[in-house]
Amino acid sequence: MCAVTFLFPVLAFVFGAVVGSFLNVCIHRLPLGQSIVRPRSHCPACLKNIAPYDNIPLVSYLLLRGRCRHCKTAISPVYPAVELLTAVLSLVLFRKYGFSLPWLASFTFSAALVVVTFVDLEHQIIPDVISLPGIPLFAAAGMGIMGLSVWDSLLGILLGGGVLWAVAAGYEFLKKQEGMGGGDIKLLAMIGGFLGWQSLLFVILASSLLGAVVGISVILYKKGDLKYAIPFGPFLSAAAVLYLFYGEAFMRVFIYR
Repeated sequence: MCAVTFLFPVLAFVFGAVVGSFLNVCIHRLPLGQSIVRPRSHCPACLKNIAPYDNIPLVSYLLLRGRCRHCKTAISPVYPAVELLTAVLSLVLFRKYGFSLPWLASFTFSAALVVVTFVDLEHQIIPDVISLPGIPLFAAAGMGIMGLSVWDSLLGILLGGGVLWAVAAGYEFLKKQEGMGGGDIKLLAMIGGFLGWQSLLFVILASSLLGAVVGISVILYKKGDLKYAIPFGPFLSAAAVLYLFYGEAFMRVFIYR
């Protein structure tokens, strides 16, 4: 019994790390419009194919000391960071749901948000290939697996997209410049479809708080420079994942008390 209890969390962690390795491919190739299937993974510097034994999540980075085996070019630490983050997400979601359909749906949702986060951080875009199909797919998962009603999910899509659209339109009207991209609007619609309209208050408040903390920190670091653009997608994504764990407690304390 003890061996089984220990094995399942390890499997969840390893599975997450393997998925994280694939997410790295998505993060690198999607913004460039490249296939995520072909060609094989290769070093971007010397273009040599990466051998399977050099492509073991987390382990290979450590064994290679963060450098390509062939040309010795430094490998970005983002790669193991994504693998570790995805592995931890898989593990903590397993702790919450066990090996079940809700675990699989929540992990897939979280994995999509990992891709959104790192693409947005590097390129300041949220790929439509994630958010647009994600809206109906995750809405279906929310209704069919996570127990949302049709009304909760559809209202989550409409309010999620509508709230940010209204904020973006108002900012553009007042400031005569774009303050929030359409990618954020579609992302919040996807989040609302999966988590339901009840999640939106928490997601908007938490993402705004996280964004404010990071934004102020960046301004202080840049010594008052207000021109540094901070993408909002990572904060929306982080808030959505936080809602998976703390959303019910938040609703009980602040909404239903």
